[in-house]
Amino acid sequence: MRIFSKDVRLQDITIMYFTGLAALMVILVASYQASLPPLPMPFRMPLDPLGNLQLAWNISYATQEIYIQLRVAELRHGVVLGMSDRGELTNADLVVLWDNGTRSYFGDAWSDSKGHVSLDSHQDYELIEAKQKADGFYLLFKRPFSTCDPRDYVIEEGTVHIIYGLLDQPLASLGDLNLSRIHMGVQRVLMLRPDMPSPTLPPDVKTMDVLAPNVIIPNQETTYWCFIQKLPDDMPKNHIVMYESVITPGNEAIVHHIEVFECAPDLREVPQYSGSCDDKMKPKKLNFCRHVLAAWAMGAEAFYYPPDAGLAIGGPGSSRFLRLEVHYHNPLLIAGRHDSSGIRLHYTPNLRRYDAGIMELGLVYTPVMAIPPKQHTFYLTGYCTSKCTRTALPPGGIYVFASQLHTHLAGRGVRTVLVRGGKELEVVQEDQHFSTDYQTIRVLKKMINILPSDVLITKCTYNTEDRSKPTVGGFGIMEEMCVNYIHYYPRTQLELCKSHVDPGYLQKYFSFINRFHGNDQCVCGDFGVTDQYAQLHWDDFAGEVLDSLYNTAPISMHCNQSTARLFPGEWEKQPLPEVTTILPKHRYPCEGGAESYS
Repeated sequence: MRIFSKDVRLQDITIMYFTGLAALMVILVASYQASLPPLPMPFRMPLDPLGNLQLAWNISYATQEIYIQLRVAELRHGVVLGMSDRGELTNADLVVLWDNGTRSYFGDAWSDSKGHVSLDSHQDYELIEAKQKADGFYLLFKRPFSTCDPRDYVIEEGTVHIIYGLLDQPLASLGDLNLSRIHMGVQRVLMLRPDMPSPTLPPDVKTMDVLAPNVIIPNQETTYWCFIQKLPDDMPKNHIVMYESVITPGNEAIVHHIEVFECAPDLREVPQYSGSCDDKMKPKKLNFCRHVLAAWAMGAEAFYYPPDAGLAIGGPGSSRFLRLEVHYHNPLLIAGRHDSSGIRLHYTPNLRRYDAGIMELGLVYTPVMAIPPKQHTFYLTGYCTSKCTRTALPPGGIYVFASQLHTHLAGRGVRTVLVRGGKELEVVQEDQHFSTDYQTIRVLKKMINILPSDVLITKCTYNTEDRSKPTVGGFGIMEEMCVNYIHYYPRTQLELCKSHVDPGYLQKYFSFINRFHGNDQCVCGDFGVTDQYAQLHWDDFAGEVLDSLYNTAPISMHCNQSTARLFPGEWEKQPLPEVTTILPKHRYPCEGGAESYS
């Protein structure tokens, strides 16, 4: 890689240390900076809890490149920035700025399975600018989305796990660096965003803040704080047209994500509450506040609804109660910090043409679906069948403009595909580096029209290598979910389009596996499904047969109206949709027919 001139290579930088690393780098790039126009950085987020490291970036879809700017408030001997599958320090793609006490270096590097760092033979990070400013040291560089280097991370749509760290000591060589021996952190972000301008808000827009009531953030690493806010009793129907985060200054690196839920409309009263969401003494009615209105995560921008649609709030048949949930990530155990962060809703009384709706796709919350223990990769799939969409959708269909993916702790990936005429048509949403710690509503690159008789397939990937017992579906954090909440218009009565394996076929599975392992006394009817899973002898064969069952057995469909009742029809023992896979698995082809993998 060549950076400052055609004759100066990275490893040839040998200027002596006169006034420190920052001054050194300014000298190196002084003539280069003069010809650079200012590069806007529309996306930014803090990395560390104290705000000493800030990441900013811009995207060029035309050249398939990402421009990254790193601000270091106080730089000593260097900085490490990297990306890995799930935030691991091992097998990570890195860019490193370091010094040996007399010379400064910048380069593309990688870590091995033990965290040992080596310089990459392919230098794919291109340094653009390094400059000391009043508020810190700035490093600007770029790299392609995909480099076709097997040691490099593929930057694609979905969650990117960023790792970072500061170097407090000089390095004789980069080979002396081991990430396990320095203080490192991890942050998650959606780096690739849709390339579209923000719509203009109407002149009559009003705002409503749903904020934490001056909470003292607990001095523990993870806190979920819940707060109930009541809407005005006489609030007429309005349309939410945009929402954005409101973060208390100084807490930008601690407020991790925020969600606002609408309570069930039939709840006439919900007790006032401000406290931990995990408190066993919290009012039980909070469990009936699950309808997502807004979701924000660190690094996310304001969320705009399409010009023709808005999310209804207020008016007859709506709830008068909202539940705010704020996730505080406080790894430094900072004490005494006050917070009033939350969501600002922008709404208008001038109703738009369509009500927006939210529909659940994926798997029903039931222990019928389970993941065996000790699995590196296990898939569960939920279906929204052609029979349901044909029954519930209008002739012109619906338009999906955003979605929110959801699993619990074992989830590793989520993918929803649209199928039409038995063939995969397009991916609705996908995240193969999904983390339950980073959940936000994601705007689609383009609206997708779902027609009657279309099929929607949501497939989730799980890892249970750290578990000795099976993981069943359910609401508990150690149980699992596989959901895609799609945001669409016009709103229909179809609230939920999900499935699970037919219970009768599951009982045949329990009977077969028990007999295979010499247990001829079937207790299938004497225990619940969770206990039956727990009592199985789990080996590779039991897991393989369960996977085969899920991919061949009939399903029970939940084609539910907003009243939680099924649409009329027969929904039990439905055959699995027949689908021809035609969508490519890999996004970026490389030279020589190779593929770049994430």
